[in-house]
Amino acid sequence: MTSHHEDLHYWLALLRTPGVGAVTQVRLLDLFASAETVFSASRQQLQQAGLRTESIDYILRPDWDSISPDLEWLQQPDAHILTLNDPAYPYMLKAISDPPPVLFIFGDPAVLDLPQLAIVGSRNPTPGGAETARDFAAHLAGGGLSITSGLAQGIDAASHLGALDVDGVTIAVTGTGLDRVYPARHRELAHRIAAQGALVSEFPAGTPPLTPNFPRRNRIISGLSMGTLVVEAAVQSGSLITAKQALEQGREVFAVPGSIHNPQSRGCHRLIRQGAKLVETAQDIFEELGGFAALAIETEKSAPPLQSAFEMDDEYKKVLASLGHEPASVDVVVSRSGLTADAVCSMLLVLELQGYLKSMTGGYYCRTGKRT
Repeated sequence: MTSHHEDLHYWLALLRTPGVGAVTQVRLLDLFASAETVFSASRQQLQQAGLRTESIDYILRPDWDSISPDLEWLQQPDAHILTLNDPAYPYMLKAISDPPPVLFIFGDPAVLDLPQLAIVGSRNPTPGGAETARDFAAHLAGGGLSITSGLAQGIDAASHLGALDVDGVTIAVTGTGLDRVYPARHRELAHRIAAQGALVSEFPAGTPPLTPNFPRRNRIISGLSMGTLVVEAAVQSGSLITAKQALEQGREVFAVPGSIHNPQSRGCHRLIRQGAKLVETAQDIFEELGGFAALAIETEKSAPPLQSAFEMDDEYKKVLASLGHEPASVDVVVSRSGLTADAVCSMLLVLELQGYLKSMTGGYYCRTGKRT
């Protein structure tokens, strides 16, 4: 898929122009109305546009050979390129202040316009943190949200896997060209994501994993999404950059609290102090997302059981046994089961998602008759 409005060659050449980043590219497109017109401008016009000499020299004599790797990459069946003027360019991303003028996509470009939630966090999470991210992703994807992350180790990978566990849609935004997978150990995961969603990058073919690329990549993760959930992040963390960008883009920020003794929770606690929404369940996120919430919760209730992600242990059985054939409140279940209110509330949500019970008005629950 390419831009139908203009010759893709000019967009790709502008992308590879030295000294011209995303913000300058967008400004040039505004000034000259099209990528092609930029390349037919005079030196004086380009100087008036505020470009440096090296950028002007390149535009006046483009290296057309440099875009060959992009055009070769595009020959693959699932490879697509969307430009900013393409009607299929994702709506949410186009709304940010510095959208990438060119998006490389491997997979289904249509998924980029689905309602998304970004999940980000530590590359070295605790086992509990990785499990939390995977569980949240499974429940959110089961409720109709696409899960967007950055293909990194740790929380990113766990989030992608959680969505894949329930056959949900997941999107990975990378900091390299899409002709390579970074980290290399995620090659199989990248293939699964592309088959069930999309891999996305603003970087042309051949771009290695350079450090400055990753904070730039983060604005796309948050920009595609209605909100960003942070699960375990140290105070100095790339995840906090993503959260900051989400706030600047007018999107929601959610954070999962953790132990005060866990250094990986400190970034989340800082976010919560700064106004991020503290969340304990997927339901908390659906309720905060407003207009989308009703649809998502309804989808979540009718979603097939998350068999691969759920095994009923003795405590779940105790909670279920505490619900008779008559509707019962949370307090009654707490009293009958002997478990804490927090534990009961969490388990009731999971059991509801699995189809074992349903919630009723007034905070009551009753069993659905599904066998354990």
